Amino acid sequence: MNEGQLNQIGQIIDLIRFDSILLLLIGLAVLFFISRGLYRLAENLGERFNNRRLLILQVTTILSFLIYIGGVPLLIYSTLRPPKELLLALGGSIAVALGFAIKDIVASFVSGVVMLFDRPAQVGDRISVGDIYGEVKSIGLRAVRLVTLDDNVVTIPNTKLVSEQVSSGNFGALDMMVVVQFHTALGVNIDRISEILHEVVVTSRYVYLAKPVVVTVKECEVAMKLALKFSVKSYVLDVRYEKAFETDIVTRVNEVFNAESIERP
Repeated sequence: MNEGQLNQIGQIIDLIRFDSILLLLIGLAVLFFISRGLYRLAENLGERFNNRRLLILQVTTILSFLIYIGGVPLLIYSTLRPPKELLLALGGSIAVALGFAIKDIVASFVSGVVMLFDRPAQVGDRISVGDIYGEVKSIGLRAVRLVTLDDNVVTIPNTKLVSEQVSSGNFGALDMMVVVQFHTALGVNIDRISEILHEVVVTSRYVYLAKPVVVTVKECEVAMKLALKFSVKSYVLDVRYEKAFETDIVTRVNEVFNAESIERP
């Protein structure tokens, strides 16, 4: 071991002081609680200003990234005060060592930064990744947390959202298209069925009427018999009511079908 290496080791030992390490740990804890506090504040503001809920959550995600990206290096430098020579000497070797050790984490972090600009998914979006479907609750430094319709929290690495196909139902908007399908026998009155579906949808408390309600029909096979398949396409006013909207439509349409003795396949 040469004199230069011994000198670097001595400088590192000088940095490891109890008070400096304690301040560093306290500072990291403060950054963590600030980030968590921002998310809680964003959720509260989102409930209060519902029409700006997604925008508030998206701004909070960016602020959280900035807190970690700017706060951690500044905190390390201000608490440990490493000499410039030591920073230059250790920077290269640490970068190489950490590059192999945390390459997947770094890849996820870079993917998270890319997502802020490319935006394959945003906080509040209803997305499908593979066979997983749910709402994006947070975009972190390493992963995206998705809440499924069964209320399960799924953690997906950022790299997966950047490299794989992602389907977004609302893409940053509060409203989202919902498609509900019904099957009837061939002999029904198509105009009457379309009228029923349209009336049920436009009178739902969950519908977003600023966008059109469209009813389409085609023949299909059900239980080895020809039938008519009606698809009603409409928009829910808030993605959180997606399943409530679908349930409301199915319940009330079936009530009308039963009352009017409309034949089903």
